[in-house]
Amino acid sequence: MTAIDLTLQGAEVLLPEGLTEMPLALSGGQIVDAPVGREVDLRGYMILPGIVDIHGDAFEKHLAPRRGAMKDLDQGLVAAEAEIASNGISTSVLAQFFSWEGGMRGPEFVGRVLAGLDEVRDSLMTDLRVQLRFEICMLDAYEAFEALAVRHGVDYVVFNDHLPHDELSKGKRPPRLTGQALRIGKNPEKHLADLQAWHAAMDQVPAAVDALARSLRDKGVAMGSHDDRSHADREAWRARGARIAEFPETLEAGEAAHAGGDPVILGAPNVVRGGSHKGNVSALEMVAMGYCTALASDYHYPSMRRAAFLLTDGGVMDLAAAWGLISSGPAGILGLEDRGVLQPGKRADLIVMEPATRRVCATMSAGRFSYLSGEVAARFMG
Repeated sequence: MTAIDLTLQGAEVLLPEGLTEMPLALSGGQIVDAPVGREVDLRGYMILPGIVDIHGDAFEKHLAPRRGAMKDLDQGLVAAEAEIASNGISTSVLAQFFSWEGGMRGPEFVGRVLAGLDEVRDSLMTDLRVQLRFEICMLDAYEAFEALAVRHGVDYVVFNDHLPHDELSKGKRPPRLTGQALRIGKNPEKHLADLQAWHAAMDQVPAAVDALARSLRDKGVAMGSHDDRSHADREAWRARGARIAEFPETLEAGEAAHAGGDPVILGAPNVVRGGSHKGNVSALEMVAMGYCTALASDYHYPSMRRAAFLLTDGGVMDLAAAWGLISSGPAGILGLEDRGVLQPGKRADLIVMEPATRRVCATMSAGRFSYLSGEVAARFMG
């Protein structure tokens, strides 16, 4: 689809310095500094930068709407894009596990997702990207993981460790183990034995991670760590080149990341809820302290814009700064300097929003509509 040349008139446009009523001209997929093409009257609406979601896994429900129904991944990705676009997201990073948990998070499924995305990406309007979340206990999978990432051009990797170490170290049976095993078609006792073996071999993990991180860093892959709990955690990952601190669980870890100049990603649902559902540090508190570089959808796409307005309505920061946490902030972390703000020369990634309801009426990615609805649709088509 070719980008449309348009001049959007009458709307309040969110610039880095705040809202202002001004024309916004789009040509060749970029914002330009002179009127072009047909004029569209958007009086009564707001135009904001397209949202850049740096970590979202809500797409999973489109790939497997029911247990075991994981066949038409390309169509699932198309359906996921429709939801993503309807929430004002013009750049979306799909957070895909490569995990011992199996099923939709197992290595075989990851390959299918990446192949499916390669197949449909060019037919979609939204810029869909991938973050691979690697479970570091999987010592036998390091080589296969790196080969898969290279084959599909994955440029963002986050290191995870979700083994239930507390229970395993006490010789206890982890909660929900039987259900987890049956869900992925595995004998529960075999699953428990595998968990125990991975836990017992954790002393070999640091050296393996060091080598993998060096190799990925040499390939230009951005790296981060997930759920840091301490200053020592952040220091260790920073030393490996994993500079992105994703969802630090404690204020200590967040402070360590901020002090070291590492980008901090927090969950927008945590902001909307007013706290973590797991009892971790409040994202709202971290944002208020200036420790947040970007908010991510995590498991709920609508929470991104809701979090930005909650921060504004609550007086934590002005709209330009709050919106920057879901646009220019994540774009900067990803090295995408061509988007995140509405300025000439940048990509025409934008949202048209109804101020009273704060509903997304239109989303454009590189000057192409990915979502269009209601009265705004009539104005564009008129």
